[in-house]
Amino acid sequence: MSGLIGFTHALTQTVGGAQPFADTRQQAQQTVRAMTDAIAHRGPDGFGMHVDEEMCLGARWLDTLTAGGTQPFYSEDRTKVLVYDGEIYNHEILREELIAAGHVFATHSDGEVVLHGFEQWGIDELLKRLRGKFAFVIWDVQAKVLWGARDFFGVKPLYYYTGAGDLSPFMFASEIKAFLHHPQFDKRLNEAVLANYLSFQYSVTHETFFQDVYKLPPAHYFTLQLDAGATGKRKPTPQMTQYQRPAFKPVAGSLEEYADRIDQAVEETVGLHTMAAPGVTVGSFLSSGVDSSYIASKSGVDKTFTVGFISELYNETDYAKEFARLIGVENYSKVITPHEYWEALGTIQYHMDEPLADPAAVGLYFASKLAGEHATVVLSGEGADELFGGYGVYREPLQKAALYRKMPAFVWRFVGAVARPLYTVAPTLPGRDFLMRRNKPLQQWFIGNADIFNVAERRALLKSNKDTPAPQQITAPYYAQTAHYDDVAKMQYLDIHLWSAGDILLKADRMTTAHSIEVRSPLLDREIMKLAESLPLECRVDTACTKKAFRLAAARSLPEVVANKDKLGFPVPLRVWLKEDAYYEQVKTAFTSEVAHQFFHTNALVRLLDDNRRCTDDAKSNVLSRKIWTVYMFLVWYDEFFVKR
Repeated sequence: MSGLIGFTHALTQTVGGAQPFADTRQQAQQTVRAMTDAIAHRGPDGFGMHVDEEMCLGARWLDTLTAGGTQPFYSEDRTKVLVYDGEIYNHEILREELIAAGHVFATHSDGEVVLHGFEQWGIDELLKRLRGKFAFVIWDVQAKVLWGARDFFGVKPLYYYTGAGDLSPFMFASEIKAFLHHPQFDKRLNEAVLANYLSFQYSVTHETFFQDVYKLPPAHYFTLQLDAGATGKRKPTPQMTQYQRPAFKPVAGSLEEYADRIDQAVEETVGLHTMAAPGVTVGSFLSSGVDSSYIASKSGVDKTFTVGFISELYNETDYAKEFARLIGVENYSKVITPHEYWEALGTIQYHMDEPLADPAAVGLYFASKLAGEHATVVLSGEGADELFGGYGVYREPLQKAALYRKMPAFVWRFVGAVARPLYTVAPTLPGRDFLMRRNKPLQQWFIGNADIFNVAERRALLKSNKDTPAPQQITAPYYAQTAHYDDVAKMQYLDIHLWSAGDILLKADRMTTAHSIEVRSPLLDREIMKLAESLPLECRVDTACTKKAFRLAAARSLPEVVANKDKLGFPVPLRVWLKEDAYYEQVKTAFTSEVAHQFFHTNALVRLLDDNRRCTDDAKSNVLSRKIWTVYMFLVWYDEFFVKR
């Protein structure tokens, strides 16, 4: 695990007629230090930098897979420099091939394999060979070209800043907060992304909440030629290339055959992901679900970590302790109090860099804190649902098709005609989502696993930037790329690109690195993806069951009650807390603040809060509380970055 930063500069460059920013190497080095210190939690084991007349690079690192990997890494002739965040699990095989080709290694680090691999094969071939997670940047000192890449799934983050003026530096970093420590970073809110955040609950496009700051998308690399910037001409822009994308191509096979293949593949990838440097302890997160239980049982680790809440409805710790006992490992657990949960929100949103309204992020923050007391690396089950068809919503295209076969088309037309006015009058009647949304084509109603505010609702809340693209405009390119897929594969494809990268993996990275530990997700692996792409629909989902082949594979290692357990996620009692006086008043204070008045019609926000407080229907209250939470998390995040800092 590492944190990396970098920026272009010219030792003779002036800015707006003022004194040069980097007129001395010392000033440049001080800026590198300040930016890397801002993300020191990502790498407490070491610090390094490279500064020349055009480029500044910095890194912090935590030695988890290999030891002694002091950064930056240099090629033998020192014409190429790499800063790196990640872990390459096939690094030993690649190292042998590179040594045979004549490369000389100065360290045993997997990061140095990336640099020599770039020299030997070039960027495209290198990225085809890497098996792991990574974000890296390579500076070619002679050609004055910068290369940057991010792994296939987007496990590791990489941001870049272009700046508004031609003389503004190009910057990149593992976390946006590093940019705040560069004297030429112009911190401004990008309000245009707020509307779609309200729909998705996370920042969904390559734009971020900071003006001129962008995310490098997963499975992309960029190139930047710096000659123009060094001579004072118009600033160059990075050129983006997508080097890979999922390709679901089902291959016929029985459920049992695919379960066998999955079990073998999981065994192999877990073996790779449990490799560690000497003295590094590897543990595993453990919930009541099949994914983390399967990984924990396969891993051979002796420590597992679980968090929950006091209420039995929201507490998985008893299950975890019993399961850990059955597989012969130790379980460390923590019950999160409401006070602890609410007290941590500001810190959590600061670590996220952008607002994220997933309530489970807080649980992961405390699980990571607990794990960090006993381990440096922790395994996780992320990826199973997107790759193997694990979300309950994936069953709905099949359920819809089954009902259509049983009922004449004119009946469904009638149902569609009466559903909207019926639920307008009686919104708590059961079946609302199925009858109203599932009467539409998939691309009109499915925008991913989070769907908080629709366009009409968010327009009613926002004071400006109401006419930003609708969610369906954001998802349309992904549906266009999957026109020949079955509906379930379309949903998986969309979630891999948006939900997984924007929510699931973001919070996994930020909550673990906040406590200086490394999370590894064995299922987010190139070989596992190839296998998942080949699964026929009947091995993924039917009308009653999700990730069928995966569950059957897990059943070889788990008790049946666990392997076939419905997905629970990480349930949080938000709807309960928001009805209690203390938390109701806390949120109401935020909803009526001067900051809230800048962006929202605050009377509408308070109405949401009051509607939830009066609501006696749990399902409706869950919907209302998620809407409230999405707005509140934006306000908490804004306070961290634009009020406190």
